Amino acid sequence: MLPGVGVFGTGSTARVLVPLLKAEGFEVHAVWGKSEEEACCLAKELGIPFHTSRSDDVLLHQDVDLVCIYIPPSMTRQIAVKALGIGKNVLCEKAATAVDSFKMVTAARYYPQLLSIMGNTLRFLPAFAAMRQLLVEGYVGEMQSYGWTCEELMGGGGLHTVGSSIIDLLSYLTGERALRVHGLLRTFVQQNGLIRGIRRVTSDDFCFFQMLMGGTGSRSGGVCCTVTLNFNMPGSFVHEVMVVGSTGRLVARGTELYGQRNGSKSEELLLGDSGWAGPEVKEMPLPHLQGLSSMVKALRQSFQAHEERRSWAQGPVAMAPTFEDGLYVQTVVEAVKRSSCSGEWECVEIMSQEPDPNHNLCEALQRNKN
Repeated sequence: MLPGVGVFGTGSTARVLVPLLKAEGFEVHAVWGKSEEEACCLAKELGIPFHTSRSDDVLLHQDVDLVCIYIPPSMTRQIAVKALGIGKNVLCEKAATAVDSFKMVTAARYYPQLLSIMGNTLRFLPAFAAMRQLLVEGYVGEMQSYGWTCEELMGGGGLHTVGSSIIDLLSYLTGERALRVHGLLRTFVQQNGLIRGIRRVTSDDFCFFQMLMGGTGSRSGGVCCTVTLNFNMPGSFVHEVMVVGSTGRLVARGTELYGQRNGSKSEELLLGDSGWAGPEVKEMPLPHLQGLSSMVKALRQSFQAHEERRSWAQGPVAMAPTFEDGLYVQTVVEAVKRSSCSGEWECVEIMSQEPDPNHNLCEALQRNKN
């Protein structure tokens, strides 16, 4: 039985997600907005029967068993943790900090029977699913390097809003995690139509970083990764992922997958674009849109086999990133930011326990005693 859905957020992703959920048979019972006006507007636009600006009104709604959270990262942890504590399944976007991510991981571990996944839709894009399978089968041999470029996508804050998805995707494709990172963040456009005068845009609109990846499964010293995010390039959206190995390479361009083995004169098309039958969404590039659609289909398959609305099967959503994956990604993001400030390589050390919020106070008191 498919669960009733409550959606947090009124932005472009929520506007795309709700019709996709309804098309797969989900009933969307409630929507939350940061103001009553925003919530009411989206509810009328998409035919959602209940709207509110109070989070508890959605979380405690008797018909809501799956909560989809697409709100600013600073609010994600609070809603996600509370939803799990009430007994709701959770699909959400990234948190704001590693500490917030750790609190979400702790809640997910405490309620393992509930669905708790991150909404990185690129994992569900067929081109990347096929790429991962070919990598497992040894199409490129020993993986040596990985690259990702993105031009003309959305606004500032590229490392957190877009780079986090790429960090997660890389880990999904290679089965490795970053050990050390080196990065550079810049804000080239400091004013726009909304922010002008004495105010300045402080989030990055250009990001370049490298990651040395490895782990217990590394066979030859790990994988070197280079990522470039440029949000100031004119022209059409460009999205290319390349994995190079000892015997060949795989390249995902947009929604298509190409391959070329050593000695071959040209690339071969391994997976073509199946086409997009839904409406065009200017705010969301096609790879993300198709990935979101595939993720919603997987959610339907996960829930429909069970008679209890909150029960789900892991198989269809096995490729989805967990809250622990979200913690890893946020840890890498913060390491890249540190590297941009220090100009040096930074180690990626995943939090194993929540920091003591009174740590600095305790140190100060101890110094006073001495």
